[in-house]
Amino acid sequence: MSRMSGDPEHARRLRSVPPDTVTPPSPDELLSRVARGDEAAFAALYDTVAGRVLGLARRVLRDPAQAEEVTQEVMVEVWRTAGRFEAGRGSASAWVLTMAHRRAVDRVRSEQAHSDRTRRVAASETHVPYDEVVEDVTARLEREQVRRCLGRLTPVQREAVTLAYYGGHTYREVAEKLDTPLPTVKTRMRDGLIRMRDCLGIDMEGRA
Repeated sequence: MSRMSGDPEHARRLRSVPPDTVTPPSPDELLSRVARGDEAAFAALYDTVAGRVLGLARRVLRDPAQAEEVTQEVMVEVWRTAGRFEAGRGSASAWVLTMAHRRAVDRVRSEQAHSDRTRRVAASETHVPYDEVVEDVTARLEREQVRRCLGRLTPVQREAVTLAYYGGHTYREVAEKLDTPLPTVKTRMRDGLIRMRDCLGIDMEGRA
């Protein structure tokens, strides 16, 4: 058996040796290394400041999911722009948190602008001017009245009037489609138009 392994005094001396107390690098030191492309330093910096970035983003945004997105965006920006940090203008932590606050505020403004646009679009789609409402109602009433008046014509009158005035055909074309003499078609049209005019209260004559 080794003497040292069974020596109580030796064991006591080992227990009394203080553990390694190496001071971890500061955020400023880590950011300086990140600027040189040190990925390990970036990982350490992330562990050091990401929690504070997330807390700040949550206070500004009030939305955990968006706060996490902003935190990731900020840390990516830190990795990309670490070389722009100037130690003489403040600490690395303050620089990162300022970046986080700016990006969170930008997100709030962007969301507000999006909400405003959505409301404007919704308002433009749902709000119909008064005149447009009147025109629509009038057109519908007129269509209903026309259908009602057409229903008062005889079948042959209704067929002739429908072909001429709602089918866009001339009297001669109507005669050809109905295989009916032109004078007969004109008579049907005349009688039908008189009834339609009386029913609608408008002048429908003049088509040839």
